[in-house]
Amino acid sequence: MAEPTPRRNEPRLRPAPLIFEPAEAAADPEHFFDLEAIEDPRALLTRATELAQAFRAAADRAVEYQAMAAAQLADPRRFDRLTPADIAGQAEWTEDYAKRMVEFGRDLMRGAASEGCTPADPV
Repeated sequence: MAEPTPRRNEPRLRPAPLIFEPAEAAADPEHFFDLEAIEDPRALLTRATELAQAFRAAADRAVEYQAMAAAQLADPRRFDRLTPADIAGQAEWTEDYAKRMVEFGRDLMRGAASEGCTPADPV
């Protein structure tokens, strides 16, 4: 079962495997990670919960990478830096949200640097 995104001092656990979906199965709108084939409601609840937690963990991790990318793009040391408005337009965010994401990304990168991690590995 996947775990929620850990705090800075906790190890990051891997989410449950999502299991590859063949193209023909993914094309069927009723098909979703073979959940429709599970008849036992306990097994269905367990697998559906694993998937929901895995997707949440993946979304949390993706947001961290978005924030770090935004912070890097807004870095005043870059000759080609972007403004928060430019970042917002590219990411389909509001400008205010882009500013907050830039700050969040800077915080993540500062934390990673203080822990000896590379910027691509925030936690």
